[in-house]
This record gives sequence, structure tokens and C-alpha cells, in this order.
Amino acid sequence: MKKVVRLYSNSRVAKYYRATNRNKNKAVMLYFANMKIAQAFHPLLSSFEVILRNQLHYALAHHFSDGNWIINQKTGFMIAPSLTYTNKRTKKKVTNDYILKEVLKAEKKIADRGVRVTTGRVIAEQTLGFWNSFYETHHYALLAGVPCRIFKKLPPGFGRKEINDIIVQVRELRNRINHNEPICFVNRKCDFSYVKGMYTIISDFLTWIDPEIMPSLKEVDKVCKIIEKEENKQKQ
Repeated sequence: MKKVVRLYSNSRVAKYYRATNRNKNKAVMLYFANMKIAQAFHPLLSSFEVILRNQLHYALAHHFSDGNWIINQKTGFMIAPSLTYTNKRTKKKVTNDYILKEVLKAEKKIADRGVRVTTGRVIAEQTLGFWNSFYETHHYALLAGVPCRIFKKLPPGFGRKEINDIIVQVRELRNRINHNEPICFVNRKCDFSYVKGMYTIISDFLTWIDPEIMPSLKEVDKVCKIIEKEENKQKQ
């Protein structure tokens, strides 16, 4: 325990100590369980982002009849008048130019490398937050609901808001994993329900896009196995 504290900081490890009712062995096990589960999520999170990005690109290329929409729409929907509105709280005019700014930033970054700006390169530079923004109210309306057409079948009552909320949750999970934060806690107690729930949310989302996605990830998807193994260790 002392060595773990020295290597990873007292404040970080103390959370695991409290979560396991001050059981030193279980605290160390839970700390490394957190790492293992976080690591197991990486293939799934990577697939989530790549598939969402590609499906949105295909859908928008079809919508605009333009494979280079991400470059050419800088003078189209990305500067639509409806993106400028009055903030209800501050009463000030606001322009939602996030998508435009991110595309321009990507183009500059690519040009600064001394290579040609292409659609593929601009798309590759974009973050999950960028693709998430297509499900925000203003952009979604401008795109006539196209972002939800990437799903073969959505459950009843699911639409823009629910999809947007899911992507936000997945981004939060990814941030927690990237910052080595606890993901096996609920209310500061050892609890694997959060990671189990997030696994279900991600697998459902990918299945709505195409039911064959999750079976295709069988070889790299070890999340449930590792959660079960680590949960059993804490029960012993």
C-alpha cells in the first residue's frame, strides 16, 4: 500500500482506501481494477468515435451531394443566420460558430504541416466534441435531422436529445478514463454499476447504427469479463 501511495499520490489512492472500508489489500486491488477496466474500454470508445464520425460524414455527404461538404460548407450551414441568436439570460447576441472554427483550425494545422488540405485530413483532426455538436438544437435543425438518419433503428421515444445526451455521457467517461479518475465508484463507494451502465449505453448506441457492430468487436471487447472478474475479487 505504501509503495502504491508513493507512486500514485496519497490523495488519489486514499479514495480507493475509503471506498473499500479501509481494507488495504482491496484498496490496491480496486486501484488496479480501475486501470484494467479503463484499459478494456479503449477499443470500444475508439470504435464509438470512428463509427460515429464516419456515419455522420457519409450521411452529410449524401445530404449535400458533396463528398467535400466539411470544407465547402464553411460558406453554407456553418454560417447560417440562425446560428446567431439572443441569449435568453444575458440578452446579448451570440453566434454559435463552433463547427466553423474547428474546421478552420484543422485546415490551418494541416497547412502548417506543409501538406494539402483534404476532406480526409480535416475529418481526421476533429474531436468527438465536434461530432457531438451536430446533435445540438441549432445545427440539427439546419441539417434537417440528418444526424439521426445514421441509425438503422432507434427505440421509441429516442431522437436528437437522447442521442446528444448519450454522446455527452460517453465523452465524460472517456475524460475520466484519460485522467485516471475512479470509474468503479458510486457515491464514494466501490460500485461497478456505472461502468456496467456505460457499457450497455455504448453497445446499444452502436447496435442502433448497425446490429452487426458489437459482434464484430467480440475479439477486442473484454469489458464485461474484466468487470465481472474484478467485482468478484472485491466480494471475496
